Amino acid sequence: MKLFVISRHAHSVLNLERRVNGDPARPVPLTEQGAEAARLLGAQVAHIPFDVCVHTRFARTRDTAEIALRGRDVPLEEEPLLDDIKVGELEGAPIDQYREVKRKLGRHTPFPGGESLDDAARRYARAYRELLERPWQNALVVCHEIPLRYALNAAAGSDDLDGPIHDIPNATPFLFDEHALTRAAERIESLAN
Repeated sequence: MKLFVISRHAHSVLNLERRVNGDPARPVPLTEQGAEAARLLGAQVAHIPFDVCVHTRFARTRDTAEIALRGRDVPLEEEPLLDDIKVGELEGAPIDQYREVKRKLGRHTPFPGGESLDDAARRYARAYRELLERPWQNALVVCHEIPLRYALNAAAGSDDLDGPIHDIPNATPFLFDEHALTRAAERIESLAN
């Protein structure tokens, strides 16, 4: 049985500022609180023999992974398919502005200069399918709130990728066996069409 431990990255300065970031080239460091939470994430998963740690192109996911796995010989792999939503012209905007635009656009219409929520969801489902195909037994995956939220809700059979679980805490491990992650990928694909 494969095990995937999926976590949102630790608290970053943009979480503190309540701003959105969909561009992996923009440097966004962890806060001191975030670095401590990443250490605690490491303590929570210390006894799981990971074959790999997958992170996104965003530095905050790699930084979280490196802190959590400090002192362990776990290879890191970058997976762009799990990158945060491409918000285009909303890059750096306040989270409330992002949420208002998201509400107006719905799931099918792309953010100006970015991608739609459904496009991102299909990308996440593809990422989960690719993770399932890899030869790993146990993998730590450090990504972002939205791909984790979608996986949790989809695996539970929800008709809404954004609920019932909505707010995902930073640096908290969520466990998926291969069957749960397969259900998540299938449900995400069916809801994002």
